[in-house]
Amino acid sequence: MPVTYEGLMSLKSEGEVFSYSDRETMLYALGVGMGRDPMNEDELQFVYENDLKTVPTLATVIAWGQRTLGQSGINYLMVVHGEQRLTLHKPLPASATIVSDERVTAAVDKGAGKGALIFTEKVIRLKDSNEKLCTLGGTIFARGDGGFGGPSTGALEPHAIPERKADAVCETDTRADQALLYRLSGDRNPLHSDPKIAKMAGFPRPILHGLCSYGTACRAVLQTICKYDHTMIAGFDVRFSAPVFPGETIVTEMWKDGNVVSFRSKVKERDIVVLNNGKCTLRG
Repeated sequence: MPVTYEGLMSLKSEGEVFSYSDRETMLYALGVGMGRDPMNEDELQFVYENDLKTVPTLATVIAWGQRTLGQSGINYLMVVHGEQRLTLHKPLPASATIVSDERVTAAVDKGAGKGALIFTEKVIRLKDSNEKLCTLGGTIFARGDGGFGGPSTGALEPHAIPERKADAVCETDTRADQALLYRLSGDRNPLHSDPKIAKMAGFPRPILHGLCSYGTACRAVLQTICKYDHTMIAGFDVRFSAPVFPGETIVTEMWKDGNVVSFRSKVKERDIVVLNNGKCTLRG
């Protein structure tokens, strides 16, 4: 099915019901590196069901499988995650039944051979109370699908990173098998698990999920700025700039200005920025 602007803008999925339990909450935390040291009582709170805490970026997987773009006609082999935005209207519970509504909010046509940006919004509510839990915004870069006649402008302005020296820096390792663990939270794209598929996509080996790098950066802010108080984080936005290979070290630089923590993450081994223009909004 050919991609059309009208077709993209009509895409939505409403009223889908999902449930997650403490098992999914703990699995996600393990997938972004929590609990490596089982004697670290601060991180144990995210991977042990006794008074369980939630990593705020768990929000990106609790309604995984809602495929609003499934009928878009875009070439998924050429798709990369461009940006992720998250607003938490309240801290995530450790388990819940939720209702999710998702829609395409904008599309920017870069032209034939140049790809397109597609923007989505997902609003998640608690099923029992209809209370809004979180809102997620995403941008994908469909590298093979430009030239469908949509507007050529409309991309979001990135959050500016301060030019001064970082106020805090946190190094977080990733394991060689981390993508195989993280994929159990929902994203089973073989690009992250199958060496043959990774080579077809132009990578020497499977890459880490962008949202796993995103969750790892959230873990760094939680540890360094929030002292593991997950209720402090009300928003977490980022732009993806390069992939991480499992086993590499992610170094997150942070700048705190009032209730905003700007952040940027690099891979230590290759000195390359993988997450940029990060903005963490602190509650209160």
